[in-house]
Amino acid sequence: MVNEYEIKKQICDIGRRIYNRNMVAANDGNISVKLNDNEFLCTPTGVSKGFMTPEFICKVDAKGNVLQANPGFKPSSEIKMHMRVYEKRPDVGSVVHAHPIYATSFAIAGIPLTQPIMPEAVIALGCVPIAEYGTPSTMEIPDNLEKYLPYFDAVLLENHGALTWSTDLNAAYMKMESVEFYAQLLYQSKLLGGPKEFDKENIKKLYEIRRKFGMPGKHPANLCQNKDGLNCHNCGGACHNEDYKQFPGYQYDFVGGSDAPAADTANADAELVAKITKQVMAQLGLK
Repeated sequence: MVNEYEIKKQICDIGRRIYNRNMVAANDGNISVKLNDNEFLCTPTGVSKGFMTPEFICKVDAKGNVLQANPGFKPSSEIKMHMRVYEKRPDVGSVVHAHPIYATSFAIAGIPLTQPIMPEAVIALGCVPIAEYGTPSTMEIPDNLEKYLPYFDAVLLENHGALTWSTDLNAAYMKMESVEFYAQLLYQSKLLGGPKEFDKENIKKLYEIRRKFGMPGKHPANLCQNKDGLNCHNCGGACHNEDYKQFPGYQYDFVGGSDAPAADTANADAELVAKITKQVMAQLGLK
């Protein structure tokens, strides 16, 4: 069994990775790892994730109360959303929050990642919805996040960033990498005229591969969370619709997004590209 000190070192290593990959700036982001049902290690507030050492790491209980922290360090103010994930998903062993540029740009633009454009994203992630905006450090974020937890392993946080979780720290971090890579490919393919999406039969095959692999975590492959029972990858933004309050559990109809009229699709793509471009440029500090 890995001891706590080794886990703290691993948290610092993942912190350096997300910092060096420009997934966070300054003191942004936070990471946590579950030790047992009432002990969790987490990154401190007000510290760059790229420059942590093991003595920076704090320990909290299931309510977020401090169990151990060295002088000058206290848990991230956003530990509340981590605790909500652990509460609702007992299979989860680690949670990672970051602000990767492309994924966060989609979150700021209010656009969920729902288009089936590459096998790895379809198999490993499914679609990535947007949890409605909540004020950082308050209970608004965990409250808005909760309804997505039984069905997904990654979400965008509206006007905020991305959150991923999995069985262990490395797996949770890899999901963050996958979300960002998916978002970047989707954005850049839009600039090239629009991505070519998988058809409904190929999506079925990819979901079947996931089932055969027996991959851990949740995935919207067996039921649809959208009110009209459409394939989650082709919900046309229903993942962030005001009516999207409950998950009725419809079986997938595998209705492809390619059924939309060509002119409407082209106009929508042009508007989408313009919107995302504006947001990305703003993130990069460009005019």
